[in-house]
Amino acid sequence: PIRNKLINAFEKVLDSGMYIEGSEVKDFEKEFSILCDTSYSTGISNGTCALHLAMRAAEIGENDEVITAPNSFIASAASIAVTGAKPIFVDVSDDLNIDPDKIEQSITSKTKAIIPVHLTGRPAKMKQINEIAKKYSLLVIEDAAQAIGAEYFGKKVGSLGDAACFSLHPLKNLHAFGDAGMFTTNNERLINRIKILKNHGLSDRHTCDTFSFNCKLDEIQASLLRIQTPKLKEWNEERRRLAFN
Repeated sequence: PIRNKLINAFEKVLDSGMYIEGSEVKDFEKEFSILCDTSYSTGISNGTCALHLAMRAAEIGENDEVITAPNSFIASAASIAVTGAKPIFVDVSDDLNIDPDKIEQSITSKTKAIIPVHLTGRPAKMKQINEIAKKYSLLVIEDAAQAIGAEYFGKKVGSLGDAACFSLHPLKNLHAFGDAGMFTTNNERLINRIKILKNHGLSDRHTCDTFSFNCKLDEIQASLLRIQTPKLKEWNEERRRLAFN
């Protein structure tokens, strides 16, 4: 149904000659912030890189521990492990999300963050998780890869913790035509750090603050995602209808 709009968006970017860090990415970031009800969002090359850069932005590394769910895709644990930190698995409850009642017993002096995974679009019990995190001064980073557009007691997924990471892989309900991801937060320091880390660690064209990766979202994918975003609510409702019939 949106094929012609997608082709037109592709041709517009193709003709523009601007394929990296142009207006399509900037506009999509603004629209995604509105979708998630957050102050900031930034495009990332994929959801795994979003999670990994979130670890680095939070200065999580060697000898640190991060609590997460054991039943997620490998990227949830890998994003922790590749920083040198240790993933600590806490079992899930009946909703298949991390069980808040079992989190505290796994917290140590090395624990730096909790990564709840909103599995299959169902948000984790964020109220309890946030209360535990506040008690122990831990960051909460949502792995929202499977939950774009979901809500938790009237609040949008992506705005429930200190930050959130999204995958826009073709298997997701809002998807690119290739790999793509997003990072959202209300924390200005975190968003500024992520923007540097996703662009080789450059604070400007000639100044490298730290060695990092090239993890930017490209203009073509952003333009195609912008065509689909207004349809997300309708598509999610249709998915629910099909699931329950």
